[in-house]
Amino acid sequence: MSDPVNIVNVAIIYYSATSTVHTLARAAAEGAEKGGAHVRLRKVAETASPEQISARPEWAQHLQDTADVTEACHDDLEWADAVLFGTPTRFGNPASQLRAFIDSTGPLWFQGRLADKVYSAFTASNTAHGGQESTLLALGNTFYHWGGVIVPPGYTDPVQFQSGNPYGTSHVADDGPPGEVALQAARHQARRVVETTAALKAGRAA
Repeated sequence: MSDPVNIVNVAIIYYSATSTVHTLARAAAEGAEKGGAHVRLRKVAETASPEQISARPEWAQHLQDTADVTEACHDDLEWADAVLFGTPTRFGNPASQLRAFIDSTGPLWFQGRLADKVYSAFTASNTAHGGQESTLLALGNTFYHWGGVIVPPGYTDPVQFQSGNPYGTSHVADDGPPGEVALQAARHQARRVVETTAALKAGRAA
């Protein structure tokens, strides 16, 4: 039977309108699972109006394609030892759908239930330099308030010199779906989160 200290619970909580961030989230889940973690892949609730969604066929299609993905709830945060958040950029900030979920976590924060967990983030934008780094840094502001341990990918794997973003995995959607470099970067980031979290758990137990 596995030692509970060595088991890492990872929640991957994301928002995706047209599948790009969803694809990165799935790659992150693969990386975390290969690192030995128990993983929950969760989307946040859609808050856009039906009119907004139906105006973009690819948005409506993605919503339909991911109808079976469980929506994130506070229990996922409490369960997790580590959380990776994924979001498209919105004017250099996280999408409002993800922010709405984060903004609902005040009671958990007040009780200290979000502290001492490991946090990391990934993103996508339509254009190059479209606010990717500022979006990841903005999520970092939340992690500071929560008292979290932020684990970025840095340049800790050769793929990072190809992807080029030490803050977190990112992709330019105008270039098409995420390619192998972005997917490898997401897998590496998640594995690094798992390894770091496992080391923290072991150290605390000792």
